[in-house]
Amino acid sequence: MTRIGPYTLHVIETGRFALDGGAMFGVVPRTLWERRITPDERNRIPMNMRCLLIESSDRLILVDSGLGDKYDAKFAGIYAVNHERYDLHRSLRTAGFSASDVTDVVLTHLHFDHCGGSTRRVGDRILPAFENAEYYVQRSHWEWAKNPNVRERASFLEDNLAPLEASGRLRLLDGEGELWPGIEVFVVNGHTEGQQLVKISGDGRTLVFVADLLPTLAHLPIPWVMAYDVRPLVTFEEKKSFLERGAALGWHVMFEHDPVVEVATLKKGGSRVEAVEPRPLHEL
Repeated sequence: MTRIGPYTLHVIETGRFALDGGAMFGVVPRTLWERRITPDERNRIPMNMRCLLIESSDRLILVDSGLGDKYDAKFAGIYAVNHERYDLHRSLRTAGFSASDVTDVVLTHLHFDHCGGSTRRVGDRILPAFENAEYYVQRSHWEWAKNPNVRERASFLEDNLAPLEASGRLRLLDGEGELWPGIEVFVVNGHTEGQQLVKISGDGRTLVFVADLLPTLAHLPIPWVMAYDVRPLVTFEEKKSFLERGAALGWHVMFEHDPVVEVATLKKGGSRVEAVEPRPLHEL
Protein backbone atom coordinates (compact mmCIF):
# COMPACT_ATOMS: atom_id res chain seq x y z
CA MET A 1 0.00 0.00 0.00
CA THR A 2 1.37 3.41 -0.98
CA ARG A 3 0.49 6.63 0.81
CA ILE A 4 1.33 10.21 -0.10
CA GLY A 5 0.06 12.70 2.43
CA PRO A 6 -3.53 11.79 3.34
CA TYR A 7 -3.99 9.69 0.20
CA THR A 8 -3.75 5.96 -0.39
CA LEU A 9 -2.85 5.14 -3.98
CA HIS A 10 -4.01 2.12 -5.97
CA VAL A 11 -3.08 0.96 -9.46
CA ILE A 12 -6.16 0.21 -11.55
CA GLU A 13 -5.23 -1.94 -14.54
CA THR A 14 -7.97 -1.75 -17.15
CA GLY A 15 -6.56 -4.08 -19.82
CA ARG A 16 -4.16 -4.01 -22.73
CA PHE A 17 -4.23 -2.87 -26.31
CA ALA A 18 -1.67 -2.24 -29.05
CA LEU A 19 -0.72 0.61 -31.34
CA ASP A 20 1.58 0.79 -34.33
CA GLY A 21 5.16 1.03 -33.13
CA GLY A 22 6.13 3.50 -35.81
CA ALA A 23 3.31 5.82 -34.80
CA MET A 24 4.26 5.49 -31.15
CA PHE A 25 7.87 6.51 -31.78
CA GLY A 26 7.56 8.95 -34.68
CA VAL A 27 10.84 9.55 -36.50
CA VAL A 28 12.82 7.14 -34.32
CA PRO A 29 13.92 4.16 -36.49
CA ARG A 30 12.42 0.78 -35.71
CA THR A 31 15.94 -0.66 -35.27
CA LEU A 32 16.22 1.54 -32.17
CA TRP A 33 12.79 1.38 -30.58
CA GLU A 34 12.28 -2.36 -31.05
CA ARG A 35 15.21 -2.95 -28.69
CA ARG A 36 13.03 -1.56 -25.93
CA ILE A 37 9.54 -2.78 -26.87
CA THR A 38 9.09 -5.75 -29.20
CA PRO A 39 6.39 -5.34 -31.87
CA ASP A 40 4.05 -8.08 -33.05
CA GLU A 41 3.74 -9.35 -36.64
CA ARG A 42 1.58 -6.30 -37.49
CA ASN A 43 4.17 -3.86 -36.10
CA ARG A 44 2.04 -3.10 -33.05
CA ILE A 45 3.54 -2.71 -29.60
CA PRO A 46 1.81 -3.90 -26.41
CA MET A 47 0.50 -1.18 -24.13
CA ASN A 48 -1.19 -1.17 -20.76
CA MET A 49 -4.09 1.07 -19.86
CA ARG A 50 -3.04 1.76 -16.28
CA CYS A 51 -5.11 4.16 -14.23
CA LEU A 52 -4.63 5.64 -10.76
CA LEU A 53 -7.11 5.50 -7.90
CA ILE A 54 -6.62 8.03 -5.11
CA GLU A 55 -8.37 7.24 -1.83
CA SER A 56 -8.90 9.65 1.04
CA SER A 57 -11.24 9.74 4.01
CA ASP A 58 -13.98 11.42 2.00
CA ARG A 59 -13.12 11.02 -1.70
CA LEU A 60 -12.32 8.29 -4.19
CA ILE A 61 -10.68 9.87 -7.23
CA LEU A 62 -10.01 7.95 -10.45
CA VAL A 63 -7.47 9.33 -12.90
CA ASP A 64 -8.39 8.16 -16.42
CA SER A 65 -10.64 5.17 -17.08
CA GLY A 66 -9.13 3.09 -19.88
CA LEU A 67 -10.88 1.98 -23.03
CA GLY A 68 -14.10 0.62 -21.59
CA ASP A 69 -16.13 -2.13 -23.26
CA LYS A 70 -18.31 -0.39 -25.85
CA TYR A 71 -16.12 -1.38 -28.80
CA ASP A 72 -17.08 -3.89 -31.51
CA ALA A 73 -15.11 -6.85 -32.88
CA LYS A 74 -13.51 -4.83 -35.69
CA PHE A 75 -12.22 -2.22 -33.26
CA ALA A 76 -10.91 -4.92 -30.92
CA GLY A 77 -9.05 -6.55 -33.79
CA ILE A 78 -7.43 -3.35 -35.02
CA TYR A 79 -6.17 -2.43 -31.57
CA ALA A 80 -5.60 -5.95 -30.16
CA VAL A 81 -7.81 -5.15 -27.18
CA ASN A 82 -7.29 -7.65 -24.37
CA HIS A 83 -9.37 -7.73 -21.21
CA GLU A 84 -8.73 -11.36 -20.30
CA ARG A 85 -6.67 -10.55 -17.22
CA TYR A 86 -7.80 -7.05 -16.29
CA ASP A 87 -10.68 -4.70 -16.81
CA LEU A 88 -11.72 -1.53 -15.05
CA HIS A 89 -14.45 -2.91 -12.83
CA ARG A 90 -12.59 -6.08 -11.84
CA SER A 91 -9.62 -3.97 -10.81
CA LEU A 92 -11.83 -1.66 -8.78
CA ARG A 93 -13.28 -4.69 -6.98
CA THR A 94 -9.80 -6.04 -6.32
CA ALA A 95 -8.97 -2.70 -4.68
CA GLY A 96 -12.11 -3.05 -2.54
CA PHE A 97 -14.40 -0.64 -4.36
CA SER A 98 -17.17 -0.41 -6.94
CA ALA A 99 -18.04 2.18 -9.56
CA SER A 100 -20.63 3.73 -7.26
CA ASP A 101 -17.91 4.54 -4.70
CA VAL A 102 -16.00 6.81 -7.09
CA THR A 103 -16.62 10.48 -6.30
CA ASP A 104 -14.45 12.10 -8.97
CA VAL A 105 -12.97 11.14 -12.35
CA VAL A 106 -10.09 13.27 -13.62
CA LEU A 107 -9.57 12.69 -17.34
CA THR A 108 -6.14 13.64 -18.61
CA HIS A 109 -7.64 13.91 -22.10
CA LEU A 110 -10.43 12.42 -24.18
CA HIS A 111 -8.68 10.02 -26.54
CA PHE A 112 -10.62 6.78 -26.42
CA ASP A 113 -7.96 4.78 -24.52
CA HIS A 114 -8.04 7.30 -21.66
CA CYS A 115 -11.75 8.01 -21.23
CA GLY A 116 -13.74 5.16 -22.78
CA GLY A 117 -14.39 3.51 -19.42
CA SER A 118 -16.16 6.65 -18.18
CA THR A 119 -19.34 5.63 -20.01
CA ARG A 120 -21.11 2.30 -20.38
CA ARG A 121 -23.84 0.78 -22.49
CA VAL A 122 -27.12 0.06 -20.68
CA GLY A 123 -29.57 -1.52 -23.09
CA ASP A 124 -29.77 0.89 -26.01
CA ARG A 125 -28.47 3.84 -23.98
CA ILE A 126 -24.97 4.98 -23.10
CA LEU A 127 -24.64 6.44 -19.62
CA PRO A 128 -21.88 7.62 -17.27
CA ALA A 129 -20.22 4.58 -15.71
CA PHE A 130 -19.67 6.32 -12.36
CA GLU A 131 -23.12 7.47 -11.39
CA ASN A 132 -22.04 9.37 -8.27
CA ALA A 133 -18.95 11.04 -9.72
CA GLU A 134 -18.10 14.39 -11.22
CA TYR A 135 -15.86 14.41 -14.29
CA TYR A 136 -13.01 16.89 -14.70
CA VAL A 137 -11.61 17.94 -18.10
CA GLN A 138 -9.77 21.04 -19.21
CA ARG A 139 -12.18 23.42 -20.98
CA SER A 140 -9.69 24.00 -23.81
CA HIS A 141 -9.45 20.28 -24.38
CA TRP A 142 -13.20 19.73 -24.26
CA GLU A 143 -13.73 22.36 -26.94
CA TRP A 144 -10.90 20.83 -28.98
CA ALA A 145 -12.45 17.36 -28.74
CA LYS A 146 -15.93 18.60 -29.64
CA ASN A 147 -14.54 20.17 -32.82
CA PRO A 148 -11.82 17.68 -33.74
CA ASN A 149 -9.13 18.20 -36.32
CA VAL A 150 -8.71 15.65 -39.10
CA ARG A 151 -5.76 14.05 -37.39
CA GLU A 152 -7.49 13.33 -34.07
CA ARG A 153 -11.06 12.77 -35.21
CA ALA A 154 -10.85 8.98 -34.87
CA SER A 155 -9.63 9.31 -31.26
CA PHE A 156 -12.58 11.39 -30.03
CA LEU A 157 -15.69 9.21 -29.94
CA GLU A 158 -19.10 10.77 -29.43
CA ASP A 159 -20.22 7.83 -27.27
CA ASN A 160 -17.50 8.81 -24.81
CA LEU A 161 -18.31 12.52 -24.76
CA ALA A 162 -22.05 13.05 -25.15
CA PRO A 163 -23.16 11.11 -22.02
CA LEU A 164 -20.80 13.15 -19.85
CA GLU A 165 -22.08 16.40 -21.29
CA ALA A 166 -25.70 15.34 -20.78
CA SER A 167 -25.11 14.15 -17.22
CA GLY A 168 -24.75 17.62 -15.70
CA ARG A 169 -21.68 16.39 -13.84
CA LEU A 170 -19.02 17.52 -16.28
CA ARG A 171 -16.69 20.08 -14.70
CA LEU A 172 -14.57 22.11 -17.12
CA LEU A 173 -11.33 23.45 -15.69
CA ASP A 174 -9.63 26.63 -16.81
CA GLY A 175 -5.95 25.86 -16.58
CA GLU A 176 -3.69 24.68 -13.82
CA GLY A 177 -4.41 24.57 -10.13
CA GLU A 178 -5.17 22.53 -7.04
CA LEU A 179 -8.31 20.40 -7.15
CA TRP A 180 -8.00 19.05 -3.61
CA PRO A 181 -5.33 19.53 -0.94
CA GLY A 182 -2.10 18.07 -2.31
CA ILE A 183 -3.61 17.19 -5.70
CA GLU A 184 -3.13 19.55 -8.62
CA VAL A 185 -3.23 19.47 -12.39
CA PHE A 186 -0.96 21.15 -14.88
CA VAL A 187 -1.47 21.47 -18.60
CA VAL A 188 0.61 20.39 -21.59
CA ASN A 189 -0.36 21.01 -25.20
CA GLY A 190 2.00 19.03 -27.44
CA HIS A 191 0.20 15.69 -27.59
CA THR A 192 -3.21 17.33 -27.78
CA GLU A 193 -4.63 20.67 -26.73
CA GLY A 194 -5.22 20.89 -22.99
CA GLN A 195 -3.93 17.54 -21.75
CA GLN A 196 -3.77 17.70 -17.95
CA LEU A 197 -1.28 15.77 -15.82
CA VAL A 198 -2.07 14.98 -12.20
CA LYS A 199 0.44 15.63 -9.41
CA ILE A 200 0.02 14.28 -5.87
CA SER A 201 2.29 15.70 -3.17
CA GLY A 202 2.71 15.16 0.55
CA ASP A 203 5.18 14.10 3.22
CA GLY A 204 8.02 15.40 1.05
CA ARG A 205 7.18 13.18 -1.92
CA THR A 206 5.56 13.84 -5.29
CA LEU A 207 4.06 11.45 -7.82
CA VAL A 208 3.03 12.64 -11.27
CA PHE A 209 0.66 10.65 -13.48
CA VAL A 210 2.29 11.52 -16.79
CA ALA A 211 -0.35 10.19 -19.24
CA ASP A 212 0.75 10.76 -22.84
CA LEU A 213 3.53 13.22 -22.16
CA LEU A 214 5.58 10.09 -21.38
CA PRO A 215 3.41 7.13 -22.40
CA THR A 216 6.14 4.57 -21.65
CA LEU A 217 9.57 4.49 -20.05
CA ALA A 218 11.03 4.15 -23.56
CA HIS A 219 9.75 7.66 -24.37
CA LEU A 220 12.08 9.33 -21.89
CA PRO A 221 14.62 10.64 -24.49
CA ILE A 222 13.52 14.07 -25.69
CA PRO A 223 13.37 13.18 -29.46
CA TRP A 224 11.34 9.99 -28.82
CA VAL A 225 7.94 11.55 -29.44
CA MET A 226 4.79 9.98 -30.83
CA ALA A 227 3.67 10.65 -34.38
CA TYR A 228 0.21 11.04 -32.82
CA ASP A 229 1.29 14.33 -31.18
CA VAL A 230 -0.32 17.31 -32.87
CA ARG A 231 2.59 19.61 -31.92
CA PRO A 232 5.72 17.46 -31.64
CA LEU A 233 8.08 20.41 -31.26
CA VAL A 234 5.99 21.61 -28.33
CA THR A 235 6.19 18.14 -26.82
CA PHE A 236 10.00 18.33 -27.04
CA GLU A 237 10.01 21.48 -24.94
CA GLU A 238 7.37 20.24 -22.51
CA LYS A 239 9.26 17.00 -21.92
CA LYS A 240 12.56 18.79 -21.44
CA SER A 241 11.09 21.25 -18.94
CA PHE A 242 9.17 18.55 -17.06
CA LEU A 243 12.11 16.15 -16.82
CA GLU A 244 14.54 18.80 -15.65
CA ARG A 245 12.14 20.06 -13.00
CA GLY A 246 11.19 16.54 -11.92
CA ALA A 247 14.82 15.44 -11.61
CA ALA A 248 15.71 18.54 -9.60
CA LEU A 249 12.86 17.84 -7.18
CA GLY A 250 13.11 14.04 -7.13
CA TRP A 251 9.65 13.43 -8.53
CA HIS A 252 8.30 9.95 -9.11
CA VAL A 253 6.37 9.32 -12.33
CA MET A 254 3.62 6.81 -13.07
CA PHE A 255 3.39 5.45 -16.61
CA GLU A 256 -0.05 4.83 -18.05
CA HIS A 257 0.94 2.77 -21.08
CA ASP A 258 4.22 1.04 -20.27
CA PRO A 259 3.63 -2.72 -20.61
CA VAL A 260 5.80 -3.50 -17.56
CA VAL A 261 6.90 -0.49 -15.51
CA GLU A 262 4.41 1.25 -13.25
CA VAL A 263 6.58 3.84 -11.49
CA ALA A 264 10.12 5.25 -11.72
CA THR A 265 12.03 8.15 -10.15
CA LEU A 266 13.53 11.02 -12.13
CA LYS A 267 17.22 11.65 -11.53
CA LYS A 268 19.86 13.75 -13.24
CA GLY A 269 22.48 11.52 -14.89
CA GLY A 270 25.24 13.63 -16.41
CA SER A 271 23.72 15.76 -19.15
CA ARG A 272 20.51 13.72 -19.27
CA VAL A 273 17.60 12.93 -17.02
CA GLU A 274 17.15 9.26 -16.21
CA ALA A 275 14.21 7.30 -14.83
CA VAL A 276 15.70 5.07 -12.15
CA GLU A 277 14.35 2.37 -9.84
CA PRO A 278 11.53 1.11 -12.08
CA ARG A 279 9.10 -0.64 -9.74
CA PRO A 280 5.47 -1.30 -8.87
CA LEU A 281 3.54 1.53 -7.26
CA HIS A 282 3.21 -0.38 -3.99
CA GLU A 283 7.01 -0.24 -3.59
CA LEU A 284 7.12 3.54 -3.82
